[in-house]
Amino acid sequence: MTVTSTAQAAPPSGAEPDGPRRRRPRISKRSVPYLLLAPALFFELLVHIVPMLGGLWMSFLRLNQFFLREWMSAPFTGLDNYRFALDFDGAAGVELLQSFGVTAAFSIITVGVSWVLGLAAALFLQRSFPGRTLLRGLFLVPYALPIYTSVMIWKFMLDRSDGMVNATLSDLGLGGERFWLLGNNAFLSLTITAVWRLWPFAFLALMAGLQSIPTDVYDAAAVDGAGLWQQIRTITVPMLRPVSQVLILVLFLWTFNDFNVPYLLFDQAVPSSANLISIHIYQNSFLTWNFGLGSAMSTLLLLFLLVITAGYLMLTSRRSRNA
Repeated sequence: MTVTSTAQAAPPSGAEPDGPRRRRPRISKRSVPYLLLAPALFFELLVHIVPMLGGLWMSFLRLNQFFLREWMSAPFTGLDNYRFALDFDGAAGVELLQSFGVTAAFSIITVGVSWVLGLAAALFLQRSFPGRTLLRGLFLVPYALPIYTSVMIWKFMLDRSDGMVNATLSDLGLGGERFWLLGNNAFLSLTITAVWRLWPFAFLALMAGLQSIPTDVYDAAAVDGAGLWQQIRTITVPMLRPVSQVLILVLFLWTFNDFNVPYLLFDQAVPSSANLISIHIYQNSFLTWNFGLGSAMSTLLLLFLLVITAGYLMLTSRRSRNA
């Protein structure tokens, strides 16, 4: 007796089963960069754009200590905060204008000195000599230190009674017991501290830019009889122009917005000679509890920096096309 099997033969291995096929979603090459940028754009929106829009909205409100708990119910004042901040006949406008002048002078001096020191150090370390690697590391220490540590070092050094600066000046017979953190000396102390922190970044950027300049250009200039200063003026500075343009803009934006250095150096009692606009906005917001006025000042600062940045980029791009 024979038994016949009615079971169907199993499909060979590797064969696709019968039924509707599922297609895997394909990602086009054009969408890959946007997908990679999406997480960064999301966090940028969350951390920067949303608070900025919130601050812009608060600038149109009479937001003071009476409306902190329910700030959304603060009265809408339109452009009154902006008119009050820009009223240069009133006390608030005069103080804002003075703070703006101090900030502009501080930024110009700090950026200029940092660029010069960075270029000098980069040129000094351009050629190989024993100990060059060690000096590179030492030059970068101020920039590598946390901002709190670096500023507090200078604060202790500039102390009137126990500071190293006054002690050194006294030993040299140049006088001591000077108030470096008060009066007009506060601006000098603030500028020195900021330059000490920022010039290593300029040195790092300019040193990287120098690597792109062929040494044959310097050799040909030396054969033609060009001295060191002529080589720097006619070769180094012009060929470093693309790097310098970006570097100057970045340093200017950093210094004009600087809050940490003056706040850590002087605490809340910032002298008028070192009252940067960031500190002035902080005082109007968190000391007088007028967040509407402080938000208006912050918006004006943002608009000013946007105009300066756009004008600077247009000017530098035009010069690059004409060169």
